[in-house]
Amino acid sequence: MASFGSGMTPPHTAPAKSAPIFYGWWVTFAAFLNLFFTVGIVYYGFPVFYPSLVESLGFTRAQVTQGFLYGFVVVGLALGFLAGVLIDRFGPRQVIRLGIGFVGLSLVLMGWMSQLWQYYVLCVTEVIGYVLAGPIPNQVLIANWFRGKRGRAMGAAYLGLGLGGAVAPLLMGSLIASYGWRRAFQIIGVLILVVLFPVAQWVTRSAPKELGLFPDGTEDSSRVLDDGRARSFPTGAAVRSLNFWLILAGTTLTIGAIGTVSQHLILFLKDYEYTTAQATRFASGLLLASLAGRVVVGYVADRYAKKNVMALFYLLLALAIPLLYLAPSRLALWSFVLIFGFAMGADYMLIPLVTAECFGLGALGKLLSLIIMGYSLGQWFAPWLAGRIFDTYRSYDLAWVMMTAGGVAGAAVIYAIAPERSAKAA
Repeated sequence: MASFGSGMTPPHTAPAKSAPIFYGWWVTFAAFLNLFFTVGIVYYGFPVFYPSLVESLGFTRAQVTQGFLYGFVVVGLALGFLAGVLIDRFGPRQVIRLGIGFVGLSLVLMGWMSQLWQYYVLCVTEVIGYVLAGPIPNQVLIANWFRGKRGRAMGAAYLGLGLGGAVAPLLMGSLIASYGWRRAFQIIGVLILVVLFPVAQWVTRSAPKELGLFPDGTEDSSRVLDDGRARSFPTGAAVRSLNFWLILAGTTLTIGAIGTVSQHLILFLKDYEYTTAQATRFASGLLLASLAGRVVVGYVADRYAKKNVMALFYLLLALAIPLLYLAPSRLALWSFVLIFGFAMGADYMLIPLVTAECFGLGALGKLLSLIIMGYSLGQWFAPWLAGRIFDTYRSYDLAWVMMTAGGVAGAAVIYAIAPERSAKAA
């Protein structure tokens, strides 16, 4: 295995015609698939089911988004921290395998639900799977395998999220049209189980040391790029620091805006008499544009101050939201899709980079768990609030104002992060 993954040329021999692939890139591909299915397909594909749930089961717009909000309130916060503890103790691979089961089986069971309480329960179990197999363990996985190329590796892994999100509306729409919404849920659930379990079992490895390797494929630990100032910053000290709360507040505000747009876009466009097929094309375009953003932000983050890059993308995202007021114009709508989608490239992937830059790797799993569970409340509370606003006023106008303001505030808060502050406190 070492010859396959080390990326080394034996001393005093001629260089090989082609260097072996560093095994970390195979792990990155595994993370790509995890994010493609558990986040891209599920999270961005779920809104395609909302019209069916509203029409078939009589749910309101607030109720269809409220299920996941309940999930994060009921189990998300506690389980998120527990997941961080399990990741730091047993490694991301074990946690991911457990999460895959929850994600896939929850979707299969949704094909049989008929009551609102059943939907809420299955949303809770889906959240458990999301926590255990989604961003938290995969971010730690990439951080374990890479140092100098961490931004590029994280960007490559998060292409899975963007590509999954781009495919999801079209895939879900096609499955629903062909087989009905119940069978569509079941097909996606089975597909996730069949694809991701073998990948987790035979490809994913929690850390380079499991294969006798070092991060970035270097020959020895002395050549591993130092993670900076706070390799083992204590969890308690990190949580008490200003930087931690700035990261948490900034991401909560901005990802709340992202979640609101993502969850309500199809319903919003149908109000303007776009067909479901047309609405799903716009939703897919949003995620396709994010692919370009993820590629660009990964390289830029390796060259410039990560928190400044994050703040810039968050600001661009916020300023694109007012274009939704011009939704009857297809030109304005496509402009929104391209700008907002491109800026979404920084939505999740820069969070672990900025967190590691401030606090190092020692407790990264626990810290990311706290941050992700914190912003996940915003990610689902904001869409629920937008649903209540629509149910009350029959319009999203107030919601778009609030999301724009939240995004701008989030960008300002992220810009205020100072990694050197953590270094002095360590």
